[in-house]
Amino acid sequence: MRAMVLAAGRGERMRPLTAHTPKPLLEVGGKALIEYHLAALQQAGVNDVIINHAWLGEQIESRLGNGDRYGLRIEYSPEIPEALETAGGIVQALARLGTEPFIVINGDTWCDYPLQRLPHHPDGLAHLVMVDNPAHNPQGDFCLNNGSLQAEGESKLTYSGIGVYHPQLFAGLEPGIRPLAPLLKKAMASNQVKGEHYRGYWYDIGTPERLAELDLILQKKR
Repeated sequence: MRAMVLAAGRGERMRPLTAHTPKPLLEVGGKALIEYHLAALQQAGVNDVIINHAWLGEQIESRLGNGDRYGLRIEYSPEIPEALETAGGIVQALARLGTEPFIVINGDTWCDYPLQRLPHHPDGLAHLVMVDNPAHNPQGDFCLNNGSLQAEGESKLTYSGIGVYHPQLFAGLEPGIRPLAPLLKKAMASNQVKGEHYRGYWYDIGTPERLAELDLILQKKR
């Protein structure tokens, strides 16, 4: 199974930390955020990883290299002159992700979800890991009902940024800037998106304060 780690965001809310460092390379607990994802992917048996990048992307390539020291084969998908958003980035890398379902992870999150639990062949076009709503997203994103996700409904949960996607979800899309949510909502309308509720630790590193909070937690665990 292959995976893509999304690392192209500029991280405007993280400034000044991201003025000279790409967000996925910010460190918590002595490691870069993205390195936690690489370790989890390797433990889950993933061998090939595509990483997209835009802002200060050369630093990501320099830090991670070809993936040898992580037990992975890493390729890069530069987005020039600007980031293509989530779906646009996946479309650009689609040919290298193959014809089978693949994992996608947001590089600016931290989660202890065991990636080996993800289905290799989801029932439908996508399988998303959902989490409890954090304070900065109290309304949630999608409603989980008996294993299926819907765009509308009560008691919405937050998308963790971890999912498995079938290439068919992106079939026929032209390259360019494209958000992911409209594609998911269209697939949800035909019951093609499944999901699960994970109740473990998850952090969306959207502010310097959240980064510092997670760093303190991980330092205590060392």
